[in-house]
Amino acid sequence: MSESLENQAAEAGRRLGQLRNALQQCIFGQERLIEHVLIALLARGHVLLEGLPGLGKTELVRSLSKSLRLDSKRVQFTPDLLPGDITGNPLLQETPEGRRFVFQPGPVFTNLLLADEINRASPKTQSSLLEAMQERRVTVMGHTHTLPSPFFVFATQNPIELEGTYPLPEAQLDRFLFKLEVTRNEVPVLERIIAARAEKSEPEPPVVMTGEDLATLCALVPRIFLSPAVTNYIARLVDASHPGRSEASRGVRFGASPRAAIGLAAASRARALLLGRVHVGHEDVQACAPAVLGHRIILDYQARLEGRTGPSLTADLLAEVPAHPKELPSTLAAAKI
Repeated sequence: MSESLENQAAEAGRRLGQLRNALQQCIFGQERLIEHVLIALLARGHVLLEGLPGLGKTELVRSLSKSLRLDSKRVQFTPDLLPGDITGNPLLQETPEGRRFVFQPGPVFTNLLLADEINRASPKTQSSLLEAMQERRVTVMGHTHTLPSPFFVFATQNPIELEGTYPLPEAQLDRFLFKLEVTRNEVPVLERIIAARAEKSEPEPPVVMTGEDLATLCALVPRIFLSPAVTNYIARLVDASHPGRSEASRGVRFGASPRAAIGLAAASRARALLLGRVHVGHEDVQACAPAVLGHRIILDYQARLEGRTGPSLTADLLAEVPAHPKELPSTLAAAKI
């Protein structure tokens, strides 16, 4: 590794530490959540936040946009929301060439889109974000429109057991790099929140960097070294998530996709950069795997009846699949020589 990259990684870790501290001034008691959000940003991934109302999901996104000076928009998903309410619609208007349909961009044309309570909208409306999340563009009436850069979707959802919610389609879930659970706060954290909001004023996060600064940091992520051994570990984890490939995969209908393997590699690189390192370790993969794989593993009815979940199955995979196998594949062994 060049000394230049090491210096850049160290500086990136310092800048990202400042951003983390800025967010922690507004979001109390969610250090792990904030770390994963920063990893997702560096990996240019989208995030699905799940938790009960009032836990600070919307406040996290608001603070993030202010700290990064990113343009942000919020869409409240409801059962009567239509796809055009998100992507935009062509409207008949008077132009110098006569009356024509002119495309009016929807709220998706922003840097940071907050899709609030996404699982309260119909599957048809939810699916309107598929192209935007994967290809950073939208197509309306045969015309393609490119979204601003950077573009992130932060979606929130209430637990699926609540009334008036629709489960997200598997294709939609697969577009999210991370699914993160926002947990309730303990008593000491609640005391801090009450004291901070005593005067009914929302905390204002400091501006730490701009969108251009973030883009510069994101460009460093692919340069973080991913060794053949770590690459093999990621591949074995994803392969073990499929039916019949491991003891932990008992009760799995469909395992994680190749997109999950690509996302796990990108997230592991991003975590290494967040910590100021220029190489990925097995611990980076293990730290990111639950958030990357958990929502992509589809369980059968019996497994769900037994109380198994995607995250719990991922924990079993991490316990079963060794980071350092005794016998290396031939390609990996050759790379070691």
